[in-house]
Amino acid sequence: MTLASRSLRNVSFRQLQVFECVARLGNFTAASRELFITQPTVSMQMKKLEECLNTRLFEQVGRQVHLTYEGREFLKTCREIFACVTRFDEHISNRIDTVSGPLTLAGATTTEYFVPVLLGVFKKLYPQVTFSLSIVDRENLSRRLQDNLDDLCLIDQVPSDIEVNVIPFIKNPLVIVASSDHPLARREDLSMDAIKTETFLLRERTSGTRIALKRFLDGQEITLNIGMELSSNEALKHAVASNMGLSVLSRYCVARECERGELVELNIEGFPLMECWYIVHPKDRYMSPAAKVFLRFLQEEGAEVIENIARG
Repeated sequence: MTLASRSLRNVSFRQLQVFECVARLGNFTAASRELFITQPTVSMQMKKLEECLNTRLFEQVGRQVHLTYEGREFLKTCREIFACVTRFDEHISNRIDTVSGPLTLAGATTTEYFVPVLLGVFKKLYPQVTFSLSIVDRENLSRRLQDNLDDLCLIDQVPSDIEVNVIPFIKNPLVIVASSDHPLARREDLSMDAIKTETFLLRERTSGTRIALKRFLDGQEITLNIGMELSSNEALKHAVASNMGLSVLSRYCVARECERGELVELNIEGFPLMECWYIVHPKDRYMSPAAKVFLRFLQEEGAEVIENIARG
């Protein structure tokens, strides 16, 4: 077993610094001046180091300190350690300066309409960042938060049973849409009474959109005629475009279909429902340089990028 592998776990980094300085200068007093500590402190640190390693590192001849054979071998090990620390420090500094490395994100299902665009804009600014994006339903998103799987999450309903940092992001307008062939598509300034008898196609009860809608309807003491529940925004849009009923969806979700004339946003009293998207992450999770820069990007530029999507 070598000297380095035998007892290094008991040696402090400060002792390595003091040892290297004494070995380089060949004098305890000179080392104390360079390190801005007292000469007795230098002597004490070297005595503890020799005790940890269970070997003599120095021989003193007059006022000059010489390394023993073990001391010369340990000096090589010591400098290798410093070199490794320096390389790691440079690696971290370069990563911070260039913003590189992996970034793990998760979003609720509606975010699939704008998060890829956000990532595309961010990638042009920071090409050395790599992404992992999971688009999942609200229940799975809460589970990912609980398991601390992602750097950042975009969510429309903040879970109350998980400790997270919450940052309001952008407004999420929920609108009622119909097929362009629907009779209500040609009417303006509709009241809620106009849709009481209409068939609605909605997301599942646990979705953020459905929760927000229920909160609104309970306050208005209104019950909708729900003809179908679907867990897919795309399926809902196709069903509404086929004139199977009305639906409540995020404006970001239906922007392109409305622009193409396939769907029409109805002008109904009380709508759009102004909900909010939030950026969340587990409270104690370490934020990498890439995650910090992406968070700043979302706060400073994200809203403008997403608004451009909503405008088509």
